[in-house]
Amino acid sequence: MLDFFTIFSKGGLVLWCFQGVRGPAATAPVNALIRSVLLQERGGNNSFTHEALTLKYKLDNQFELVFVVGFQKILTLTYVDKLIDDVHKEFRDKYRNEFQQKGALGLLNGTFDFKDDFMRLLRDAEESSKVRAPTVMKTFEQSLKSQKTVKCMIETRGEKPKEKVKNKKNKGSKKDGTEAVAVPSKASAGDKQLSAAGDKEELTKDEILQKNREEFFRRHMKAGEKSRSPKPDAQKEKGKKPRVWDLGNSNAKVLDYSNSATNGSAEACPVEEFDHDMALGDKNREPGRLYDLEYESDDEAEEEKVVQNPSKPSVKKGGLGGMFGMLKGLVGSKSLTREDMDPVLEKMKDHLIAKNVAAEIAVQLCESVAKKLEGKVMGTFTTVTSTVKQALQEALVQILQPQRRVDVLRDVMDAQRHRRPYVITFCGVNGVGKSTNLAKISFWLIENGFSVLIAACDTFRAGAVEQLRTHTRRLNALHPPESHGGRTMVQLYEKGYGKDAAGIAMEAISYARNQGFDVVLVDTAGRMQDNAPLMTALAKLIAVNAPDLVLFVGEALVGNEAVDQLVKFNKALADHSMAQTPRLIDGIVLTKFDTIDDKVGAAISMTYITSKPIVFVGTGQTYCDLRSLNAKAVVAALMKA
Repeated sequence: MLDFFTIFSKGGLVLWCFQGVRGPAATAPVNALIRSVLLQERGGNNSFTHEALTLKYKLDNQFELVFVVGFQKILTLTYVDKLIDDVHKEFRDKYRNEFQQKGALGLLNGTFDFKDDFMRLLRDAEESSKVRAPTVMKTFEQSLKSQKTVKCMIETRGEKPKEKVKNKKNKGSKKDGTEAVAVPSKASAGDKQLSAAGDKEELTKDEILQKNREEFFRRHMKAGEKSRSPKPDAQKEKGKKPRVWDLGNSNAKVLDYSNSATNGSAEACPVEEFDHDMALGDKNREPGRLYDLEYESDDEAEEEKVVQNPSKPSVKKGGLGGMFGMLKGLVGSKSLTREDMDPVLEKMKDHLIAKNVAAEIAVQLCESVAKKLEGKVMGTFTTVTSTVKQALQEALVQILQPQRRVDVLRDVMDAQRHRRPYVITFCGVNGVGKSTNLAKISFWLIENGFSVLIAACDTFRAGAVEQLRTHTRRLNALHPPESHGGRTMVQLYEKGYGKDAAGIAMEAISYARNQGFDVVLVDTAGRMQDNAPLMTALAKLIAVNAPDLVLFVGEALVGNEAVDQLVKFNKALADHSMAQTPRLIDGIVLTKFDTIDDKVGAAISMTYITSKPIVFVGTGQTYCDLRSLNAKAVVAALMKA
């Protein structure tokens, strides 16, 4: 049973609608389809799920029409694909002249009486699904078992099964040869065993015992020479032992900061003297400004290769036929077909994969472009390659532009008005640069006049707290309290190692609220997406503290791994959260962008799979190397040959 079937133009004008069941209108699911799929260039799959409904759609690019059918997702309706194809063909053929002659005016003033035709097509589609005869089981006479005799199915105990008739003669000869060789070897082994047994019978019991002892000591000495350990008999102790360094301290109390009273105080992080120019980088920058990501493209324009259509007439030397054939190949009087686009799309897919786009995402992008262009009439003097390339560029720019822009400075000022700190949590896999980019974001916030409290919630990795303490000292040296009216702009909240990260984050947020900090940056331990206990701890930290922004830190070097990381991080946060509406990733921090040249495909993969914006881009080693994403610059680098 269908819930609804609607036909509307890409401009948003509803031409005809069918309501199958009583209930809410089709407005909400269709609007969700337009926002999440059509506007975001995610048309690689013709199916979309919204709450309890499954929506299937078909695009008509020649007349700019969209056909959408909706039904309950618990139902398995096999005739829906046939129905939507039949309705598309019938509607086009019935109102083709009206679309071609009147154009957009025909859509506004036209009346589309399509109910009787639709009900006829619906009955035909339902009947066609019922007409299919059920699969009939084979009779015994039709099976292979009936062709076998009783004698061939009887197996004698100890007898080897016969070789298959399909084996070649030469294989049989080889097997016979190997068997002939193997028999004497077995016989010789048996003779050796018999002779050894005979020798043992001739020896007395004392002689046999002495001989066995000598053999045992001989083996033991050989094993001692081969082994490197000086004590081979020492049993290996179970479990791990902490490494004790020569200049270190084995006492765990030295690393316990739970009773420390220096958290959040300036004395805990004394000012450090170092080269300010090296830490700041560009001297001509504007303080507090987040510059856009730039990409310098080549000055020479690339020559577009014209992909010749096999159906086009060949250009002959001389005569009017060759000239008119060439013009016919260029003038846009032909609608694009899938066969025309397949060679170009295949090259585009390989190009995207070479630029570090995940293979699955590259296939879906090309499929979306094909559905968008199929049936569309080409413009004058345009080629298939240029048309497909332009459509792909527009799709990539649309994907990189987020549905909801994350404005951190605006949100921090809004939290200031409510007299509470703005909390940002950083998460990600090991070694992607969470702590380093947290320090860069701290520097950017300080230059915009906001005080920052860094919560050291990575209580697992050795040196994590010391790394944040070093960053805090250097940031205080770059922005001393004297420059901000005696106020310390960045402080570190730490409790040492081995503590509960969620509890430390809660205490840090409470401390920031009491001391009047503007922003709390929560650093978490790196964890692989397959580690269930650590993912459960991360979900607990986010659920308990409810941060304003959850940022996933990923490096630009990954390819297919980016999709796996983000999907499993979001799934783990959803599965391990106790709330009805679990908190997922809100944005992405893309690091190590200066190491990939023009292989910027990870940005496409991450935004496509999550529909979340890339908030910050890390491009270097200094505190100023933080950028905002420029979609056009990334697409220009991606499309570079």
